[in-house]
Amino acid sequence: MSAPRIAVVGSINLDLVARCEALPRTGETVTSSSLLRVPGGKGANQAVACARLGAEVTLVGAVGADAFADEALEILRREEVALELDVVEDPTGLALVVVDARGETVIVVSSGANGTLAQVELPAHDAVLCQLEIPDAAVESAWEACTGLFCLNAAPARRVAVDPDLTVVNRLERETLTREDGLVAVTLGAEGALLLEDGEEVARAASPPVEVVDGTGAGDAFTACLLVSLLEGRAAEEALARACVAGALAASRRGAQPSLPTAAEVDELVA
Repeated sequence: MSAPRIAVVGSINLDLVARCEALPRTGETVTSSSLLRVPGGKGANQAVACARLGAEVTLVGAVGADAFADEALEILRREEVALELDVVEDPTGLALVVVDARGETVIVVSSGANGTLAQVELPAHDAVLCQLEIPDAAVESAWEACTGLFCLNAAPARRVAVDPDLTVVNRLERETLTREDGLVAVTLGAEGALLLEDGEEVARAASPPVEVVDGTGAGDAFTACLLVSLLEGRAAEEALARACVAGALAASRRGAQPSLPTAAEVDELVA
């Protein structure tokens, strides 16, 4: 079977990740034990994740003409993700991430160049994957141009005028959905995930026990693995179980893109 072709339309950021014992409360200053600079952005993360899982991936996005762009694109290039990028005057997107000792995170994103995406052109594809760190116009353009399966990771949560074939949300993001037509995957953290078809539960999977280190890329790993698994023709229950494994593996490692698992690593833990 040939590798599924996935066009990812989404954000590209450089993540500044500070680790501390506990997340700061309002008005509180805490000391960070370390600071990492790692490539991120939900679009870039999911493109890397899909590539490591065996898909042929093209990322459509935007970066600034600045030094951050090279850092943000480093792992994408290493994973041989094809890049179709607008280079704009706005700065490359930046995310400020704070991670506590339990792996819980607080994230502030400065969209920068990501906010300039509007009308997009897609390469040949079997599926299109979008998230909501880019403007509605770009998501809607990708949906209109899609000739295969359209998958939306509806995060950060908001309503957008598209009708996905597959939607991925967490518990809170699910509240933004106006309807649950098609397939809807709901992630439940350590409890795993469930898959709904036209509002009816068709599969449920547990998350394997892992020591959570950093949950930053877990949702991106889950989304990518679910999509790739379904495109490979796997049954809903198997695809959902593999996605939970991918998410757990990512949560057990530091950083977003560095934490994303390969297909072999998912296969090993599934077995």
